[in-house]
Amino acid sequence: MRLSDYRAVLFDLDGVLTNTAEVHERAWARMFTDFLDARRAGGEPVAAYNDADYFDHIDGKPRYEGVRSLLASRGITLPDGTPADGAGQTTVAGLGNRKNEYLLSILRDEGVQAFPGSVLLLDRLEERAMPMAVVSSSRNACAVLTAAGLRDRFEIVVDGVAAATAGLAGKPAPDTYLHAAALLGVPPACTVVVEDAISGVRAGAAGGFRVVGVDRGAGRGELIDNGADVVVGDLAELAVD
Repeated sequence: MRLSDYRAVLFDLDGVLTNTAEVHERAWARMFTDFLDARRAGGEPVAAYNDADYFDHIDGKPRYEGVRSLLASRGITLPDGTPADGAGQTTVAGLGNRKNEYLLSILRDEGVQAFPGSVLLLDRLEERAMPMAVVSSSRNACAVLTAAGLRDRFEIVVDGVAAATAGLAGKPAPDTYLHAAALLGVPPACTVVVEDAISGVRAGAAGGFRVVGVDRGAGRGELIDNGADVVVGDLAELAVD
């Protein structure tokens, strides 16, 4: 694939531009390990959290959707609650907010870095004046971009906050990517989506975009099977044309 053959590029954030996918994974693991262990200690026969759960049920989805998906995999139903729920409340929103507290704690203590290959690709695309946007399910996208020194590269950021404000369905629905493409004024068929998550790859394919999968752990075969046209291990591979 030659990105120069297209008119715009839409990037997912966590795991594509920055190493925060691993940070998200750790925060989810801590929250759900504690939650499920406590359920088992109370006599409920639920399976423990495992590494595959992140990719199977959580990766790339809006926060509360990730909570619902993982709970459903264990046959657990909780009240939705509201975004104002405290992190100690046993609701979908409460668990999601607890995970977010863990995430922000890790970011404060350890910071965040952009992948060097991703920065190289951004440099190449900027040299060509390629329109670009970030499309992320995270409500912390702007903070992460700022921490990684990338915020000023993107005029358009469609994140979890923007999606909620506009009433857009989250990934794997294509709505957020279609919204970003419309803001750039470029049709999906002329636009490339760059994703590392299965739900994001599905969103790009459903929207009629050309999809580049970045294999940060989801697996090349899984990305291809779910709609990626090509898969790379690092975005520097796309910076050569």
